Amino acid sequence: MSYVADPRVDAYIHALPEWQQDICREVRELVHSADPEVAETIKRTVQPYFVLQGNICALLAAKNHVNIFLYDGAIVPDPEGIITGGHDNKTARTVAVRRGETINAPALLAMFRQIIANNRAGGWRALKRQG
Repeated sequence: MSYVADPRVDAYIHALPEWQQDICREVRELVHSADPEVAETIKRTVQPYFVLQGNICALLAAKNHVNIFLYDGAIVPDPEGIITGGHDNKTARTVAVRRGETINAPALLAMFRQIIANNRAGGWRALKRQG
C-alpha cells in the first residue's frame, strides 16, 4: 500500500514499545487501505489522526493497550463486537488492543470504510438529520 506518511506520525509510532508499534502500524495500513485518499496528521499536539472529509480514527497508546478511537462510531454497525468502550458516546467509540491480542482486521476495515462513506455523506450530524 502506497500513501503519504506524515513524519510526525512516524515519530509517534517509533517512540512506542515494539508491541504497540506493531499495533499502530497495522491500524495505519488498514485505514489507508480503506481508501487511497485517507490522509494522516497530528492533532491535539501529539495524537495521530487519519482523516478523509472528517476524522476517521485516532491512535492513543496507553500503558497496557492501544486505543483506536473510531469517529462516528455510534452510527457504524459493529456486528463482530470489537468496540470496547464509548458505548454511550454519540460521536466516538473505542477499540482497545492489548499486548498479544490480534486485531480483527476485516471488521475494523469495514468500520473504517463505513465511517469514510458517512463522512462523504456529510458526517454523522447530516446523517442523523436525514434519518
